[in-house]
Formats: sequence, C-alpha cells, structure tokens
Amino acid sequence: MFITPNRQLPIFLSSLTLAALTLITSLNVHAQAPTATPYPTKPIKLIAPVAAGGGLDNIARTLAERLSRSIGQQVVVENMGGGGGSIASQAVAKAPADGYTLMVAYVGTHGTNPAVRRLPYDAIKDFTPIGMIGATPNVLVINPDLPIKNFKEFIDFAKKNPAKLSYGSAGPGTLTHLGMEQLKLAAGIFMVHVPYRGVGPAYTDLLAGQTQAMFPTLFAALPYINTNRVRGLAVTGAKRSSAAPNIPTFKELGFNGFDGQQWYGVVGPANLPPAITAKLNAELNKVLALPEFSEKMTSEAMTLMPMTPQQFANYIKEDIARWAKVAKDRNIEIE
Repeated sequence: MFITPNRQLPIFLSSLTLAALTLITSLNVHAQAPTATPYPTKPIKLIAPVAAGGGLDNIARTLAERLSRSIGQQVVVENMGGGGGSIASQAVAKAPADGYTLMVAYVGTHGTNPAVRRLPYDAIKDFTPIGMIGATPNVLVINPDLPIKNFKEFIDFAKKNPAKLSYGSAGPGTLTHLGMEQLKLAAGIFMVHVPYRGVGPAYTDLLAGQTQAMFPTLFAALPYINTNRVRGLAVTGAKRSSAAPNIPTFKELGFNGFDGQQWYGVVGPANLPPAITAKLNAELNKVLALPEFSEKMTSEAMTLMPMTPQQFANYIKEDIARWAKVAKDRNIEIE
C-alpha cells in the first residue's frame, strides 16, 4: 500500500522541540534568578545622638522596644553623644545604606544646628528621612517673683524695662536660644542672653532669680509649672497642649510663626532603598498607633506626628529654613 507522506509532521515535531527547549530554558532561568533578600535578617542599630539618660534616650529605647516586636528583629539602641549630635549624625551619614543603621534625629541635629553651624554633614543630602515620631512644644516661662501674670504684661514690662530682663538658654544656637531670639525680634523687646552648658544649670539660675525668663520644652518645664516654681505664659505650636491646657499659644496671642518645637524622627543614611524606607515607615507608624505607646508619649507632653518619608523630608527642610532666618535676622553664627 502506498502511504502519502505527511509533510506537516516534521514541522509539528520541530515546533514541539522548540517549545520544550523554551520551557526548559525558562525553568533554568527562574531557578537561577536571585530572590529578593528579605529585610530585616539581623538586628538593627538605632543610634541615639545623646548620652544615656534623658528625654531623647528614653524615646529611643521606648521606640526600639516596640519596633523589635513589630518588625521581628531586635532593634538595639546605641548612645553616641558629643558635638550636639554631630558625632552621631556623621557616623550615620557614613554608614552603609542597608537599613541596619538608623538614628533618632531631632531638632538639634536636623533643625537648629544646620541653621547656625558649619557641620561635618549635610542634614538634607546625607540622610534618608524615614518618618516623624512626634514633638513637644516650647514654652515661655518666667520667674514667678516678677510682677507679671500673663504674656501681655510680660511684653509690656520688657518694653518699659529694657535690659532689665535676662534669659537663660541651654547654649548658643539651641532651640532655647533661637526661640527666644525669635520672640525678641517679633515683639520688639530686648533681653540679655545668658548661655549655659545645658538646660539644668539654666533652670537653677532661673529658679534662683539670677535670670528672669527661659524658653524650654514644655515637657522639661511641666514639673516646675505644676509646682508654681515658674509661670508659663505661652506655648509654641498650632494648638494648646493637652498637658498644659491653660497656657495659650503664641498664635492665640497674636504672634504667628511660632511653630518651632522639640521634634524627634527617624532617619537613615542617604540612598536607603525605597522598599526598605517604605517598610520602616510603615512599621514606625504602626508603633505610633499603639495606644500604650501613645499614652506614654502623651504623658511626656509629646504630640505624635506620623508622616510619610516625603512629608518628613519637607518638615526638616522647613525647620532648617525657619531657624536659618532667625539666625540671619539676629546675626547669629556659631563656629
């Protein structure tokens, strides 16, 4: 019997062979392709740019404890004080951008210092903003022996008694210094600046009547306000603090632009991978939403301020610009 050759068979076999080879190649490629490395796979270092003890250190440790539970890896706090936070900031700026070295940035490292000092780091270019933690307002306080009961009387007294008032600060270029200089400029008053090496000695002289006014954080001032050892006249920020609801804001009193606060946030080295930045931001904001974390921070007169990385980046830029303007207007430059 004569069988007619099937001319389609070779073509079919060739197509089948090609498909098989394609499938094998694809499987090999997928088998060899590297999978994305999960993060984190080891402990994360969270640098506190201050010595152990105090408000910022407490915030760092409270945050690290909650983040460790949430993120599934240990977050270890390392204290690195000195240079007003510049030593720690420089170390973080030079660290690998892998998400395993972070820092609690604050108004000193990424607000006032960049505005008035020449630093070994760039507060904007050398860091990746991850997210804000929160802020506590500053409060104008006076020695209660002064014949002054409220903010208006304070301004009137200062205008009628030029150079009779002095104020203490935690040091040149600090928020306690620049905040008061902002007020002097806005109100058209004069007070002698007495800088101290830290807020503790400044309080000692204020309570003793050696100085008459100060512009500390509300958290640091509350024990003295609540025991009537100082009198609170006005707070910074957009609204009154729940920790001191009887003290009006500067805005209520007709002074706009007094939004400077002692703020805290988390940053990493520049060029942190976007996926890691996003994960850390999500984990940070998850911690801020915990009722027990919120209660602890509120008890320290802090308002939590969850932000996206971009919002936090904008906040840092605006804060530096705010204090740079005050420094320029008051001819303040610190080497």
